[in-house]
Amino acid sequence: MKLLNSIRSTEADQKVNLSSRPLSRDPAECAQFGIPGQAQNDTSINILTFWSTSRGEVAFLLITLFALAACTSTPTENKLPTFTLTKTDKFLFNSFVDCNMAEVWVGDTFRIFPGKYGEDTLWGYSDNLRFGNGANADEAFANKFDDLIMPKMPKNVKPTEEGLHGAVWFETVYQDSKDASGKTLYAVYHNENYPQNFPYNEQTGQGYIYKYWPQGLTGVTSPAAVCRIGIMKSTDGGYSWDNRGIFIEDLQPRMILKPHNTSNTFAGGVGDPSAVASGEYLYLFYGEYGYPGVYDSASYDPAKEWSGQCISVARIKLSDLDNPVGKARRWDGKGFNALPDGFGAPVPSLQIPMAEGGGPASAPDKMFHWGPSVSWNTYLNCWVMMMGRVESSSWKGSAIYISFNYNEDLTEGDNSQQWTKPQQVLDIPEHTLWYPSLQPMNTPEDIENKYTCVRLGKRARLFFKDMFTNEAGFQSEYKSEYIIEFEK
Repeated sequence: MKLLNSIRSTEADQKVNLSSRPLSRDPAECAQFGIPGQAQNDTSINILTFWSTSRGEVAFLLITLFALAACTSTPTENKLPTFTLTKTDKFLFNSFVDCNMAEVWVGDTFRIFPGKYGEDTLWGYSDNLRFGNGANADEAFANKFDDLIMPKMPKNVKPTEEGLHGAVWFETVYQDSKDASGKTLYAVYHNENYPQNFPYNEQTGQGYIYKYWPQGLTGVTSPAAVCRIGIMKSTDGGYSWDNRGIFIEDLQPRMILKPHNTSNTFAGGVGDPSAVASGEYLYLFYGEYGYPGVYDSASYDPAKEWSGQCISVARIKLSDLDNPVGKARRWDGKGFNALPDGFGAPVPSLQIPMAEGGGPASAPDKMFHWGPSVSWNTYLNCWVMMMGRVESSSWKGSAIYISFNYNEDLTEGDNSQQWTKPQQVLDIPEHTLWYPSLQPMNTPEDIENKYTCVRLGKRARLFFKDMFTNEAGFQSEYKSEYIIEFEK
């Protein structure tokens, strides 16, 4: 196992401290006053100068002084947080996990919603979407599979009918703050379909055409999936769910087909979401895997595909969650203007430049970040995003990354786009790491504050799905082996 950017490590506590880098001020803004845009160390001005100049010159010097201060690096404003990983005993979650961990507190009960439900052309039907309870996060995570509760879920409909098609995974659960009981929940789910179970409908434009369809994960005869994002609602704390519909998707014209799609990932679509509330909106951070236009094999451009992919952002009003279809808007590079099935723009700082190995999701030898898990950190007073990185075909990638956003209010301007360049947190060579997330613990502070995966404090468990092959064969574990601790 390799931990990058390590500063110190002791055998006693096996801690690794990952340090931050200073951020520079806007060069264009500083250039207005002839000041370099990098950190300055000396902002002193001889105060006697003010007494020997005219009032106009004094005003100019005052402006210059303030400009110097604005363009000066300070430890509290311009440094990324540091974080320390402390090795712990392995903590396994003993159930099927193939998604972000969605969780809430219902009264004094911590409730988690892992797993998968519904039909799947490639993998078969699944009823693994169940929930577990505990007096704290550790208790809930310690549940055995047989102790998990199966909720009442909406049934899949026939391919030609309107309703729920394909399998779903709950990735975030938003708790309606207007319900004092805490039982009104909205699950943001990842949905996957194939041409076989969701064929193309000319009248609606929904569904997919099984022609030049790319290969899936289980061999040359298997089809690639298409992912979409929808919402379900519960009014009884998660014991039963009502499907409210798909509210973000890419349609057939944006699917990336043969001969260009050779990565054994998705044919296209949007998925792997993480949602957080800010102001009157629910902000959705998700992976974009479709073509940013109409795919045409004759005019296909890998650079264009790359330009529209990686982690993107959309939002929907909290008041629209009951009837979300058509209500969400994607970020298009200037604002939340793109339609739910329109062409959005990814977060630029989270894209891997093509010169550094980044590239389109349809290529088997290019890299991109995916699987965001976003939380508000009450100690750092900023948003924290964990993510994975695809490094080769079939979603392989051995490292976990972190990014920060200092804007508590995501509704202003481009605040939702201002994420720092991802830093590597952990690398386990020869393993494939999926769905990293920060999770609360059983400490008095975490219980008192009722922390969940979307709101955390100074310390948290780092969980991820670890897939590897050893002498016993293929292994898949959803586990935590580290506590992460932040410093400002």
